[in-house]
Amino acid sequence: MIDRYSRPAMARVWSDDHAFELWLRVELAACRAWFELSVVPERDLALIEKNAKFDRKLYDRNFEQTRHDVVSFTRSVAASLGPESRWIHHGLTSNDVKDTALSLQMVEATDLIDTEVVRLMGVLKRRAQEFIDTLCMGRTHGVHAEPMSFGLKLALWWEEMRRHRRRLRDTREMVAVGMISGPVGSYASVPPQVEELTCSQLGLSPAPVSNQVIQRDRHAQFVQTLALIAATLEKIATEIRGLQRTEIHEVEEPFGRPGYVSTGSSSMPHKRNPELSERVCGLARLVRGHAVTALENVALWHERDISHSSAERIILPDASLAVDYMLNTMTGVISGMAVYPERMMDNIESSRGLVFSERVMLALVEKGMDRKKAYEIVQRHAMEAWDRGNDFRSLITTDPDVGALVSPHDLASMFDYGYYLRHVRHTFKRLGFGAGRRRAGDAGPNGARPRAKAVAARK
Repeated sequence: MIDRYSRPAMARVWSDDHAFELWLRVELAACRAWFELSVVPERDLALIEKNAKFDRKLYDRNFEQTRHDVVSFTRSVAASLGPESRWIHHGLTSNDVKDTALSLQMVEATDLIDTEVVRLMGVLKRRAQEFIDTLCMGRTHGVHAEPMSFGLKLALWWEEMRRHRRRLRDTREMVAVGMISGPVGSYASVPPQVEELTCSQLGLSPAPVSNQVIQRDRHAQFVQTLALIAATLEKIATEIRGLQRTEIHEVEEPFGRPGYVSTGSSSMPHKRNPELSERVCGLARLVRGHAVTALENVALWHERDISHSSAERIILPDASLAVDYMLNTMTGVISGMAVYPERMMDNIESSRGLVFSERVMLALVEKGMDRKKAYEIVQRHAMEAWDRGNDFRSLITTDPDVGALVSPHDLASMFDYGYYLRHVRHTFKRLGFGAGRRRAGDAGPNGARPRAKAVAARK
């Protein structure tokens, strides 16, 4: 459904040709299982394994007559065989083949997504280490809160992607099940041993119990996991979009390089828009919608109906293709993102020292002042700085109540930006990766200002 954004490996997983290949794999595995149970003669199995082929043109002609996909498929395969064709689809019902093959597709898609998650994590880790000592403004409600490490922002995203890897692992186990249990799952026409032998050949576990289908809570978990990954990618993209706003301009998507946007507007030549991040945000909405549909597919009439089938033909490939594309896009954005430390410091200073309000309040409390009084003193000066454009630090240092408890030297030490980076390395150590080198000019524990030029993407 999103052909413009599809990438070859994932597109192949969900192609019709690959689905038919998997259907044939399931049918051949079932024939081998019947051979193990001494039902299919050895000579017939040898002929089936040597000659069984799927002909798409013949399938299409059969489908025009039958309007049934599996009947058309088995007739196409049977045409490549002789009398031994009677063993194709022996004892099976359509969803024994289709649902088992669909599980194989979801396993393949999960592995591709996991590979892309690992790639993104590698880029996030590298750039988090690069900017561990780069001060930026932490914001809550969109308003200045306190300074923080820009590397910490990237490390937080890295840890979230690590959680998604665990979810993918659990999801892979959940969808890696097959079903060869015959009509309504009773095993009346095909014994459980055939299911066990077939699934073993395919690298799947037998569903412990089934009816006419593999239960759709498994498929819903698959799409929900993709939706969670998409939500994180949207979160990252939204932050980049916000930080690229002209008024903030602390980071910038790659622009004008091969593979990236080089024209921002048809009418305004100056525009450099966060178009890639906006694209990620838009696709996240698509995947979220598919998650709702996947949940609605869980409830079917009795042992099954096909209300889920038409929806799954869209949502499973679409969600997989979208998230695969989003991960690849965000990896490129993070890797090529320009970062502007001087602009970050300018934005911190734009609030004229207000970011130190909590530190001053805590110092007054630690010196013995009642917390309520300390809060009121600091807030009064903060509001004056906010409303009248005065410098908060100057107001605090001339307050007699503050001066009675805190020496000028101690007051000056409170306005040290390095204070906000004291424990960032502890967090990085907790995450399990090193801190990297401190870049010249970054604000380290001594509070040095960052260097005065942009840090472009490192290749």
